[in-house]
Amino acid sequence: MTTHPAHPGAVSMRTTPEGLLWEPSERWVRGRKGDVTVVDSRHPVLVWEPHLPVPQYAFPRADVRTDLLRPARKPPTGAHTGSRVFYDLDADGEVRENAAWTFPAGDLAGHIAFEWFARPDTVLDHWYEEEEEIFVHPRDPHKRVDALPSSRHVRVEVDGRTVADTRTPVLLFETSLPTRYYLPREDVGLDLFVATDHHTRCPYKGIAAYWSLREGGSRVPPNLLWGYPEPLPAVTAIRGRLAFFNEVVDITLDGEPLERPETPFSRMLRGTSRR
Repeated sequence: MTTHPAHPGAVSMRTTPEGLLWEPSERWVRGRKGDVTVVDSRHPVLVWEPHLPVPQYAFPRADVRTDLLRPARKPPTGAHTGSRVFYDLDADGEVRENAAWTFPAGDLAGHIAFEWFARPDTVLDHWYEEEEEIFVHPRDPHKRVDALPSSRHVRVEVDGRTVADTRTPVLLFETSLPTRYYLPREDVGLDLFVATDHHTRCPYKGIAAYWSLREGGSRVPPNLLWGYPEPLPAVTAIRGRLAFFNEVVDITLDGEPLERPETPFSRMLRGTSRR
């Protein structure tokens, strides 16, 4: 057993010679393709690969519809740490190439993992932990997301113009990300923004809708304002509220200007700024 340096609270992770980290999960996990349940497991394990910041599930072979798997016709190289055995999935009338694979580690012998993210097509249509649908990737049990109502004074400016001002925010604290300030809609100048068709999914919060500044300058990226109309139960406090990317707006908290953080979103936001 070892402690993952990226997860200081983790004391039960196992490590393998290949550099994989893994630990058992007690969650009941299911994956479906159309009307077909491909995975149904009460004994999954979470696996962290060295080059990925988020975990993946691997399942005992007995919990997988292996009759729907075929040896991959065109197996990739270097896609997953040390893996050489890949499978195509033939389910619900569709074939998904390289949909599943096995890890080489002896500790994980007899387990099969499925692609969830980092590819343009969808391998399985829906994943569930217990009775709750999850998106994008499995939740990291060593990551916290806390949404706390507050009475702090939050003011937001874009290019020197105040676009939001409130004393009733909800502060969302998420491991490894800056604090996000979710503001009541009535305290945001929504007449300055226009709704877009952009949506994202988060395994911790749900499906987000976005707004762009109606008359943004060349330095203002689109989709800088978002909200979760129907957030997941763990963060219901942000329902109907709106938040800005700290990376591209100026936020003043209790009279103190905050520095714009540098995050994994920063490069994306800079790349989408209007030119």
